[in-house]
Amino acid sequence: MDKDEVTRDRRPMKARPFLTAVGAALLSLVLLAMGLIWTMDRRSPLHLAEQPLQLPRSARFVPRDAAVSLHWLADPSRLPAYAQAVAPASQRRAARDGARAWRNGAFALAGLEFDAELAPWIGSEISLTLLDGVSLDGASDPGWVLALTSRDSDGARRFLQRFWQTRSLAGTDLQISSYRGIGVISGRGALIGRDPQPLATALIDDDLLLLASGRGVLEQSLDVSQLKDQHQLGDQRLQQNVADLGDGVAVLTASPAAMQRWLQLPAVLTERSDLEGLVASLRPDGATLAADAVVAFRDKLSPEPWQPLNDLSETAGGRALWLAQLQNPSRLLDPDDQHPLAQWLGPLLRSHLQGQAAASTVVELDDGPLLWQHQSDGWLLTTSREQPQQALVDVQLQEQGLSRSELDGDGERLAVWTRLVRQRGRTAGLEAQLAIAQAHAASVDWWGETLIALKHRQDTRGVQPRLRQWQAISSDARPAQALLLAAEPSQDLLATWQPWAFVQALAGQSMKGQIQGLSLVVDVDQQDEVGSKLPLHVRLDLG
Repeated sequence: MDKDEVTRDRRPMKARPFLTAVGAALLSLVLLAMGLIWTMDRRSPLHLAEQPLQLPRSARFVPRDAAVSLHWLADPSRLPAYAQAVAPASQRRAARDGARAWRNGAFALAGLEFDAELAPWIGSEISLTLLDGVSLDGASDPGWVLALTSRDSDGARRFLQRFWQTRSLAGTDLQISSYRGIGVISGRGALIGRDPQPLATALIDDDLLLLASGRGVLEQSLDVSQLKDQHQLGDQRLQQNVADLGDGVAVLTASPAAMQRWLQLPAVLTERSDLEGLVASLRPDGATLAADAVVAFRDKLSPEPWQPLNDLSETAGGRALWLAQLQNPSRLLDPDDQHPLAQWLGPLLRSHLQGQAAASTVVELDDGPLLWQHQSDGWLLTTSREQPQQALVDVQLQEQGLSRSELDGDGERLAVWTRLVRQRGRTAGLEAQLAIAQAHAASVDWWGETLIALKHRQDTRGVQPRLRQWQAISSDARPAQALLLAAEPSQDLLATWQPWAFVQALAGQSMKGQIQGLSLVVDVDQQDEVGSKLPLHVRLDLG
């Protein structure tokens, strides 16, 4: 073998290590890039809510019978960035500043300054507990416990040192003791310029800080943590309900009394002896705030379960300011029905029907489904064909002094019910005043308060915003009742709701103009060997 042949034989052998090294380097670069992209993607504020819900470790210090508990499971430092990312370009700065103001206002209620005291170390699990009737001065205001987690083992300890040092300089008298083997610091004081308030703190395992509205409240939480059958983390049914809610950033629980006091649900529902309470999740979805909840009952509901809604939205046309879909409205209006849906929604429906005798007649006779649109030109009802039967409606309307006749117009024949009213003035006489009009189709009947309202049923574009709301909220639900509101009626409804007033107070500004729509769905009740659940879904569209 000559020298040239040996050289040629060695070239491939030398090339292989070189190519292997180049390939390994390229592979390393690809893996590194993928890792960086994955890390950056996971840190994106848009992934704030993409995590399965579960009770945090701090739930061990929350009594099962707490009036209200709120477990926040996302990094509060990322909240302004999320609001900025999902807002329209022209509103991003305002959205970011509003979210920051809301977050800072929430912590300011406990006398904490987020940016100065908490931002460097606070973790992603935060729990707030409200306890009724445990304040040291005997007042009826609820006591509270705030649980904060630390991103590192030393952050909470450093904060605690600065926290009490600052308040000591402001005149707070400190008491340091041990309770159940845990160091407790308490005192009555505040920062300069603020009213003195009782406070107590305890540090658990170096990375969980408990801050309470008094020593008695804190000791009660420490007592509960020792008894599995008394704290939330030991409640298997609660844990299952939370897991069933899916993904989100927060878990809320409310006792029956708190459902009435804080959420303003009617007493006829909250005072039921079998009511356990409410469990809800909170989930941002772009510019929409979504909440899913279950109202839990100890026993099986004795009335017949509610049937799923027969959807009439495919036949809808109109210009709805709000749209409701009701399954079996006649049952909702039965005052003797003991089902929670009838007790909760029935009085609301009866109240809305006051002064609308013609609409009330149709609704009371309708076994469902019913699609109700409220328009600027009057209400529009859609029912299944001949449900209720025209003859039954006619009998009751005649008892109200109405007369039925036929009217031809736009190529169709309408049934109209009118009453004679006396005119005054120069043209004194009698005038037929329309009370309700009916039109037929192959599968549905329409009932309108006015001829213009009835004519709007042909406008399939005008109802599209409400139908988009319906599609967004009903995709993962088994609805029994639904309510979809445009911006103005949503704003009017929330203006009278106490929790929304509280949210605006935290933000330090009115949020009325940001409300673009509100959707509410109540699912059919679910029953098992343990008890019953009534699932709820809410979506609040924010601009």
